[in-house]
Amino acid sequence: MKTFLDVLQLLKKYDIYIHLGNRLWDIELAAIEVDNLYKAGLLDNKRYAQVKLVLGHEHENEEKKQRDGL
Repeated sequence: MKTFLDVLQLLKKYDIYIHLGNRLWDIELAAIEVDNLYKAGLLDNKRYAQVKLVLGHEHENEEKKQRDGL
């Protein structure tokens, strides 16, 4: 699990498809969905931690891009 695309592929395994038209919103919704999968017991601690790290990194990068006007 290294990229946001990897996270989206994981979510698709649970029939969760995300596309809101804004990458930052997509990342935030993916984080909510991952939290729900973890609470439901569908993700183990290791996978959950990996996904949250990827999402945190992607969120930070996207905020920086938007702040810099890219």
